[in-house]
Amino acid sequence: MLPVEWKHILGPCAPRTPSGCSKLGVSKTQGTRCFRCSTGHASSGHQAHQWLYASMKSRRRAQRLTVPAALPAAEGTSAVLASMSSNAPGAAVSGASLFPVGGPWGVWACLILAGTFGLWSERTRLGKELSGALVATLSGMLLANIGVLPPGPKEMHVVYKFLLPLAIPMLLFSADLRRVLTETGRLLLAFLLGAAATVAGSYAAMLLFPLAPWLGDAGWRMASALTARHIGGAVNYMAVSETLSIPPSVFGAGLAADDLILTIYFAALYTLAKSVPPDSESAPEKEGQKGAQDIVRARSVSKDPEAEGGGPKAQAGGGGHSGGTSAKKGIQILEGLTALTISAVICHIATCLAGALGAPGQSITIITALTVMLATAAPKALAPLVGSAEGLAQILMQVFYATIGASANIALVVTTAPVLFLFSFIALAGHLGFLLGVGSLLGFSRRELLVASNANIGGPSTVAGMAAAKGWTSSIVPGILTSTLGYALGSFLGIGMGHTFFK
Repeated sequence: MLPVEWKHILGPCAPRTPSGCSKLGVSKTQGTRCFRCSTGHASSGHQAHQWLYASMKSRRRAQRLTVPAALPAAEGTSAVLASMSSNAPGAAVSGASLFPVGGPWGVWACLILAGTFGLWSERTRLGKELSGALVATLSGMLLANIGVLPPGPKEMHVVYKFLLPLAIPMLLFSADLRRVLTETGRLLLAFLLGAAATVAGSYAAMLLFPLAPWLGDAGWRMASALTARHIGGAVNYMAVSETLSIPPSVFGAGLAADDLILTIYFAALYTLAKSVPPDSESAPEKEGQKGAQDIVRARSVSKDPEAEGGGPKAQAGGGGHSGGTSAKKGIQILEGLTALTISAVICHIATCLAGALGAPGQSITIITALTVMLATAAPKALAPLVGSAEGLAQILMQVFYATIGASANIALVVTTAPVLFLFSFIALAGHLGFLLGVGSLLGFSRRELLVASNANIGGPSTVAGMAAAKGWTSSIVPGILTSTLGYALGSFLGIGMGHTFFK
């Protein structure tokens, strides 16, 4: 508030516009500098007078205006101007408030809190069923829709533009295509057949249940993202969603619907696997000592007694969306910083290439391609970084999921999710039917086809957990490797299908 004694001098000035100035309604005096058009009219004292009048009239306590440095304040007003300037020492953050949160720190605190809560929730029975990714999304949605978070803060744009691209390379450091091609054997062919089955299932779903009447132009984009997700995993779903600019509400609805349908899918997968016997005691020896660490890690993916007994609950809980959030990844400081550095360099190069090619929206696609190329060219150099990289990426992804939820309109999510649930149901039913039918005709065993399907729809953590729980120890390492191939292929196939058949 301004002192009372100032109010009598803060009336509007009479507009006087000298020749040569196009700005009407502002008092100017010939021979001095003009505050609006910089052609030399108004005195500095008069500018201070006009600025103070506008400030009082708007009555915005948080408004921060700075007088140009070249224009010294009129005598007697310097103290008032200094106290109202955003450059003044100790000035408060613009718009800061407790509820709803205002200012950048409040927004960041809420987003990180929602992401942390999502990850913590996986320690509970309900959290395992929903997955940490979905809980983080729902938490962010709740904070935004009850008024704790302000609408559309700029911090969310930072997450989309910087944190998400930074996380993607760190999720792909283990995508060594040469190892995939040399160590997976027949399972690689079954996996590729599963990818083709996903494409066929999504195409059939789009024909039988087109999304355009409900989602408009976002329909084919969401079909592309779900196709990519059912070939690779969460990283592909997010990459395609960002590349095709899927609205946050539709993204959140797709995440919720797909998590729900995956519960049914994994239940069906485990039912089909009941008749498949486990490996003999000598199977681990055939696999060799090379995969021992992968087997031990896979067995630690799920600690739930039902999962150890072959139940689908742990698989359905993660669903591949969180990239195996239940697995504990240790972060080493040096390795973590090195991984961040490499990821940032990849993002910079990819962004420059996308700009040079005239396709800035394809930067995440280029990031994926560059990372897979690097992981294939230098697997031994990246191997020590994988654990720390995946741990850091998981932190960033939890914040991203919370941001997606905070950007979503809960009413639109509720009305959209059933539509996407039906689409995913048709697509996954088509995937399983095509894969089991054609695969059997081509001579693949039931076990190979089920592991390949899990590698497509789930991801490394779910396929490893299933193989370990069922005693298929010789399939653990090939299953993990083929899932990694899905990360490399999913985004490109999803986007290609979208532009070619879904659009």
